[in-house]
Amino acid sequence: MAKFTRLEVLNTMIETGLVPVFYHADAQVAKSVAKAIAAGGCRLLEFTNRGDFAPEVFKELSLYCRKEVPQMILGVGSILDAPTAALYVAYGANFVVGPVLNAEVARFCNRRKISYSPGCGSASEISAAEELGVEIVKVFPGDSVGGPNFVKAILGPCPWTRIMPTGGVQATREGLSAWFKAGVAAVGIGGDLIKKEYLDASNYDALSARTAEILALIREVRGKS
Repeated sequence: MAKFTRLEVLNTMIETGLVPVFYHADAQVAKSVAKAIAAGGCRLLEFTNRGDFAPEVFKELSLYCRKEVPQMILGVGSILDAPTAALYVAYGANFVVGPVLNAEVARFCNRRKISYSPGCGSASEISAAEELGVEIVKVFPGDSVGGPNFVKAILGPCPWTRIMPTGGVQATREGLSAWFKAGVAAVGIGGDLIKKEYLDASNYDALSARTAEILALIREVRGKS
């Protein structure tokens, strides 16, 4: 069962502007990532459903976060169907993200008051997602569907739409500035934040510092102190 309400999750996404995204088969590494991300100042973390026994890793991570990192809002990504979403929510997922829009996942999440961000790549997909109750739409893959110009084009006729690009978001001042000036609500960042070399070297201090750096850049490009 989710620990945080859908409203708190959505508001935190918008306020923070960053959703770190990762997968690792080792639960101990996953726990260290969560602790490091929290130490860097971010309350959000998306664990992707990609490897064998990923739900079991997530379950262990979820139990750890509830005890050791209680402020962490842990969610799950790469969800394609409602049964898988239900499994992760049973294990404590506070939000669900997917690479595609699935109506049954949307209905399940609405039923359980869980935030759902499906991957969309067109105006029609975004509109369909919003009709199903989606508040923050994931644009995926962000750099391939049109980048910041796509966001600007969508928000012109649909200024109420909230967009979170994931896939190819560069965590530089220039990259983040382009996305946020285009009007995104938040960005999902994976390998450019949770770098392989950090994990290989167990350098979690570097991961915390990188998290803090990206959050500071987001505040800067948003014009917030």
